Amino acid sequence: MTTNKVRGPVIHVQGLEKSYKELRVLRGVDFDVARGSIFALLGSNGAGKTTVVKILSTLLKADAGTASVNGLDVATQPADVRGSISLTGQFAAVDEILSGRENLVLVARLRHLKDPGKIADDLLARFSLTDAGARKVSTYSGGMRRRLDIAMSLIGNPPVIFLDEPTTGLDPQARIEVWQAIKELAGQGTTVLLTTQYLDEAEHLADRIAILHEGRIIVNGTLAELKQLLPPAKVEYVEKQPTLEDVFLTLVGANANNGHDRNAGTNA
Repeated sequence: MTTNKVRGPVIHVQGLEKSYKELRVLRGVDFDVARGSIFALLGSNGAGKTTVVKILSTLLKADAGTASVNGLDVATQPADVRGSISLTGQFAAVDEILSGRENLVLVARLRHLKDPGKIADDLLARFSLTDAGARKVSTYSGGMRRRLDIAMSLIGNPPVIFLDEPTTGLDPQARIEVWQAIKELAGQGTTVLLTTQYLDEAEHLADRIAILHEGRIIVNGTLAELKQLLPPAKVEYVEKQPTLEDVFLTLVGANANNGHDRNAGTNA
């Protein structure tokens, strides 16, 4: 595991290009990600987001350009890069036959780490899954599975984690559970690069947002910087209406998460 800190951005991408036969997916992508931050790569389906993640995680080779993760070149040092990262794909990669705790213990043993039981218990507590740890994952709700999936990806303390569409297919409450888990990751120093097509997700989570469109980054900045690109609307009177999220959370109640976990077997 490579954990030594490097100066400058922890992820550096310059001039990245990738084509599939005649289809040019990436047309010169450039961006940097600061250590301990959440960076959102925002774009519609087919924009090239997953291709960027695959290149950065050494699953795919770029046609042109350079990229480094934690000071390591993805093209010339792929094994070292893989030791510095973790990747969580669009669908939770968990074993439904095993319990949540057994999933975590299995990964810790595969990584040849000491005291896998303690590692599993610590992660269950960190992701509010202790009460469900002994249950089979097949009884988990979507949000619980996703939180377990992220917990599994943190075994070994990788300094960088890639989350590819982390809330795809989740209900509103489960999305908020995952958002909280992602915020806690960055709060503890993990660098997070996430891809998303959801505007509210990028707005809630990201320190910086890069919009990928037709293979190029068309804008990259903080939410405040992006909002300055458009002039404010002039209004004389504004009545704030509750959002659908406000309505949903009010009706479900503050303790919805606990009830959601207890009844996961019927909601999975």
